[in-house]
Amino acid sequence: MARDLSVDMLRLVCIHPLLLSLLLMMITATSHAGRAENAANRVLPALERNAKALNLRTGAPVFIRIFKQDAMLELWLKGAQRYQLLRSYPICAFSGALGPKTKEGDGQAPEGIYHIYPKQMNPASRFHLSFNLGYPNAYDQAHGYTGSALMVHGNCVSIGCYAMTDAKIEEIYTLMARAFAAGQQSIPVHAFPFRLTKEALAANSNRPFIDFWQELAPIYQAFEDDALPPKVLVQGRRYRIAQ
Repeated sequence: MARDLSVDMLRLVCIHPLLLSLLLMMITATSHAGRAENAANRVLPALERNAKALNLRTGAPVFIRIFKQDAMLELWLKGAQRYQLLRSYPICAFSGALGPKTKEGDGQAPEGIYHIYPKQMNPASRFHLSFNLGYPNAYDQAHGYTGSALMVHGNCVSIGCYAMTDAKIEEIYTLMARAFAAGQQSIPVHAFPFRLTKEALAANSNRPFIDFWQELAPIYQAFEDDALPPKVLVQGRRYRIAQ
């Protein structure tokens, strides 16, 4: 009976190429889902120990900050009242220089305020695991900036993206996925050129994007003061903290 069923299935596939295509898509989707699941199985025990030592838990809301000059990605988890730094991850590679991405093909990695939703998570990435930053956001669009598919991903190669090692993106991706599963609707990502202190801004005052960085500085400082990501709006083609 099993042999007859297999023969019948083979005949159907031969007769209906679309059925073959759908079957292959189902197999591929299952494989990709398994990639993220396998990654979580590898990294969760250590992450949970690390979180517990700080009185945190995996599945808590996540906040991410990126600093180009330091080549560093910070992942924060929300505690009882405020966010706490869980881990700092070296960025393996990013392209371009300090300053925002402004057009397709400029090789720049974005700077600004982005939000990651579950649909932006990609377990089927060509670069192991990834999430789309959502560039161009409302600010970028208001300024006529162009580009697409700007990611944080594994594989340690970059053309406009922030690339991590596969081991690091597995941890970041897993913590984000658990936060989404626990109910976080979006994960804020603040991408800065450097830590926007008064001293650092003064030292970079002759650079072409200093006005943009000064616009971001209050957002940076608000989190430094309260350890809570401020709600950020785009009004009049500018980033502003909601009052």
